[in-house]
Amino acid sequence: MNNLIINWWRSQQFKFSLKRGEIHRAVQLLQEIQKSGARFSWLEKLFRDKLQLERYSQEYKRQTETLSQQLTEKSKQKDNFILMPDEEFIKYIYKVFNLIQHDEYKLQSTGIDERIFDDFESSLVEYLKEEFSKIPENKLFIKLEDALEDINNLKVGQDPDYRFSLTPHVYFMKYFLDNVYCIYLAWFLIYQDALLPSKINILDIAAGPGTVAYGLALFLQSSSGFFHIPQMHISYYSLEKQDAFQFRGLQFWRRYIESRLTTVNAYFRFVTTDIFNWKNKSNNLPKDFFDFIVISHCFFTDPAKRVEANNTCKQIFATSLKNSGYVLLILQDKKLFQIYDIHQVENQEQEKNVVQKFLGELGLELVWYKYLTSTGSRKSLPSGEFGKFARDKLPKQLYMSPILQQYFGQKHQLHYTLDDYVILAKKS
Repeated sequence: MNNLIINWWRSQQFKFSLKRGEIHRAVQLLQEIQKSGARFSWLEKLFRDKLQLERYSQEYKRQTETLSQQLTEKSKQKDNFILMPDEEFIKYIYKVFNLIQHDEYKLQSTGIDERIFDDFESSLVEYLKEEFSKIPENKLFIKLEDALEDINNLKVGQDPDYRFSLTPHVYFMKYFLDNVYCIYLAWFLIYQDALLPSKINILDIAAGPGTVAYGLALFLQSSSGFFHIPQMHISYYSLEKQDAFQFRGLQFWRRYIESRLTTVNAYFRFVTTDIFNWKNKSNNLPKDFFDFIVISHCFFTDPAKRVEANNTCKQIFATSLKNSGYVLLILQDKKLFQIYDIHQVENQEQEKNVVQKFLGELGLELVWYKYLTSTGSRKSLPSGEFGKFARDKLPKQLYMSPILQQYFGQKHQLHYTLDDYVILAKKS
């Protein structure tokens, strides 16, 4: 009898709760009635069915939202299609560059893709000769000597003034080919790890004449005949203090690259500013936009300058790099160890600690790094020994050497050489 009274009382309370709009209380009472084993009244059954329909509706809505998100992600992946590594092409690159993986981090290269680089180098020399032909010979040698003295500051770890009209040309003659060679291999390593999209947004900090873009363009040229490249779209932002470098880089790009690449749609934007004045220019770059931010061969050994530059770079990484994006850092081996006043030796643990410390100062997390070397050794060879090694083993700069001999009296044959750290990182 007591149970009947209690059940009757619950049903009455249930009715009153519905009338007063106390839905939460009505749900609690319905659960108590169900647990008691009492039969539902027609009103209670109706309310139960209503709750079930609402649950089904919510579940359907969640499934629809999940499917919509999945479709959106698939659409993004399609728009940002990753170039999947082709086994035969990778074998080809390892063969023509004579790539040897000595340990987890050290990668030796003593070869080159001659069909790509010989054509590129000869076209660069033709461009330089045409530029020099516009200047009277007596003035040309003076201008070249001034520019050479300026840019040779790089050898002693100082920043050139870049105030001479032919400084970009001397950079083309002395450093450009080796740097393109290095960056070409950096893009190959990224491609090999299935991290290179066909639609790619690149920010090149301290870009010079656009060496990073040239390395990528030549790498894509090498893939011709191995696999079909979908329509490439490269948005390339050059952040560079010297507008003369940007101008000459774009001038040669239009002359050489655009006449050969039909599958690459490259959009260039130039932000000409000093990184140390970045706070005044912070709105010039899009937010959360870049797949890769690259800094190649532009790092400071002076502690105060390095801290200031690092703080600016951290701000750029935080605001302009996509969460899924990468930072690519390339610097010469001597520069990396000179920053921390450490002597480079054959010690992987020491090397990795230096790389981690370097990234920590930039607020970055290591993905991987490679030490790219021509000699296969972390220790420098004596100059005479290296000269013989280069003559015997390394690819020659057949077209650039003669004009260096002509204008600077250089006696020895130039070769493509590597002694650089290629570091791939992400935001911490």
